Amino acid sequence: MLLADADHALAESYGVWKEKSMYGKVSMGVERTTFLIDGEGRIAHIFPKVKVDGHAEEVLAQLAVLRQG
Repeated sequence: MLLADADHALAESYGVWKEKSMYGKVSMGVERTTFLIDGEGRIAHIFPKVKVDGHAEEVLAQLAVLRQG
């Protein structure tokens, strides 16, 4: 799914619109976070502060756990 959140309202509601600092410069931005949403629209799992390496495998493993119930 592709989502545009130009006013960052959704990011704020999910708690991922945060103050960030890079090379001494402070700004607001999105903290990389993955949410697994179940068929009822509820958050089933949250992966905060996502790092790219290994993340897809981590998500697939958690999906397998959730499917097992």
